[in-house]
Amino acid sequence: MAETADSSGAQAGPRYLPIADHGLIGDLRTVALVGTDGTIDWYCCPSFDAPSVFASLLDADRGGSFALAAAVTARTKQFYFPDTNVLITRFYTEDGVGEVQDFMPVTDDALEIERHRLIRRVVCVRGTVPFRVRVAPRFHYGTASHTLRMSPDAAVFTCADTRLALTATVALEGDGTDVRAEFKLGEGESAVFALDQIGDDITQRGCAHAEAEQQFTATVAYWRGWLRQSRYRGRWREMVHRSALTLKLLTYAPTGAIVAAPTTSLPEQLGGERNWDYRYAWIRDAAFCVYALLRLGFAGEAKAFITFLTAHIRPDQTNSSGPLQIMYGIDGRTDLTESELTHLEGHQGSAPVRIGNAAADQLQLDIYGALIDSVYLYDKWAQPISSDQWDDVCAIVDWVCAHWDQPDEGVWETRGGRKNFIYSRLMCWVAIERAIRIANRRGLPADLPRWQQCRNTVYRRIMERGWSERRQAFVQHEGTDVLDAAILMMPLTKFIAPTDPKWLSTLDAITRDLVSDSLVYRYDPRSSPDGLRGDEGTFSICSFWYVEALVRAGRLDEGQLAFEKMLTYANHLGLYAEEIGRTGEQQGNFPQAFTHLSLISAAFNLDLALG
Repeated sequence: MAETADSSGAQAGPRYLPIADHGLIGDLRTVALVGTDGTIDWYCCPSFDAPSVFASLLDADRGGSFALAAAVTARTKQFYFPDTNVLITRFYTEDGVGEVQDFMPVTDDALEIERHRLIRRVVCVRGTVPFRVRVAPRFHYGTASHTLRMSPDAAVFTCADTRLALTATVALEGDGTDVRAEFKLGEGESAVFALDQIGDDITQRGCAHAEAEQQFTATVAYWRGWLRQSRYRGRWREMVHRSALTLKLLTYAPTGAIVAAPTTSLPEQLGGERNWDYRYAWIRDAAFCVYALLRLGFAGEAKAFITFLTAHIRPDQTNSSGPLQIMYGIDGRTDLTESELTHLEGHQGSAPVRIGNAAADQLQLDIYGALIDSVYLYDKWAQPISSDQWDDVCAIVDWVCAHWDQPDEGVWETRGGRKNFIYSRLMCWVAIERAIRIANRRGLPADLPRWQQCRNTVYRRIMERGWSERRQAFVQHEGTDVLDAAILMMPLTKFIAPTDPKWLSTLDAITRDLVSDSLVYRYDPRSSPDGLRGDEGTFSICSFWYVEALVRAGRLDEGQLAFEKMLTYANHLGLYAEEIGRTGEQQGNFPQAFTHLSLISAAFNLDLALG
């Protein structure tokens, strides 16, 4: 990308940092993305799915940002304070070294929660370093105008429904409706910036050095205390724990929902149209969330997520796409109407920018297996489900028994028409099979003869119509020879033995057609049109599924090598977007929960196999 000059004439950086050049901070309600250049270029307030305040990640000119960096040429490095979600960005200049410590306090205090405090503490650790700040909010995705009121204590940004107060320990200067500051720090000196949401019940409050130190210490203690619950003691502790900390950041504490990713419309291909809003809770993630959280020892988070699923996601027999939607708002809402923000150019010019997600109205039969499997895991490893929850399970399984053979849009949310996807059939089998297990183990009432007959029918259908004699492999949908990486879930769900000859042949076929240096493509859009233009990168969750499939098939050396290769594709902080491009770049929304969930699962099973 071309570089630009700032107002002082000094050379500035590129208009867009790569997706991977970011770290994540948050307060379990919302998050901010901080670039390696010290700029917050994504922040929604007060929640994950609220309109953005800073969105220069999606439009460098109109999106708004909070830039804080050395005012001279500097090299930068970024890392997390050990075992926390406190992010540190370091600036190495000719005359000294400075750092910005970014964090959002996590608290149970009701008023503090509503403040959504974002603290940026600047410290000079060696020599002297000049810094420059520019705070340029652009409310409601850059569509809402705002006013600026300067006072000796703060700068207050006000739009129609939001007020943010910026306080600092250095002098602030108004610049139209933005704020800027320049200051120099000597060794051991610091400055503090705090951005707070304020309103009728939330008064403006500064953030002095002592308070910033106290909140820094408390935030570090919170994350370390939370991580101490982890039971993982395996070979890949650092990556597994970073994945766990990331999943916790993607949790919406008021309901227990976990968002698929905290961003919208980061492109799966630069210049392409595969740009989606992922700031919602997907049912397809349910079993993976519960499995990963329980394996790590985070029973409280697993319980909160199951509570969200059962409290907000109740079977609705009037829904034309089945009793469940594939995704819900973080508060359980069902209206996720999709629209395009045509005034935003998109990340590196990759339009459209979308909010909402029309896929919520699709029929995806695989979600029923994901949901029932999560209930099964929780009932087995955490605590028994309630009688009301069992009634919901029975209603869902009865519906699956009556509708499993419908064509649907499939797990990848294609927009090329419904097909008889094999993965959808597989997960319908999982839904029925896991419900039978719960009923037998707990002695719960169920129409077991019907369920067992249906389960067996689904199994036979997959084995007969999902198998291609020509390819000697299980395929994407009935009547095709196209492969699909979702089929890697067959042995992981215990549908087929991981050493069954048919499965080993399928694994070989997937390796030949969809794998590139351990990276796995979901499918080939040219062979299986999905209704969208352009290509996409390899899908990281599939790459970790591939590792598990290799390990379970007894190909341990291959599995470990593939896993180690996948770790090299993480960003500098151990974070993954949804996809990885041809030259190793991160693509799609970032960071993605699904990828980190599958990393945890692959690490656990690889550790188990290695002994």
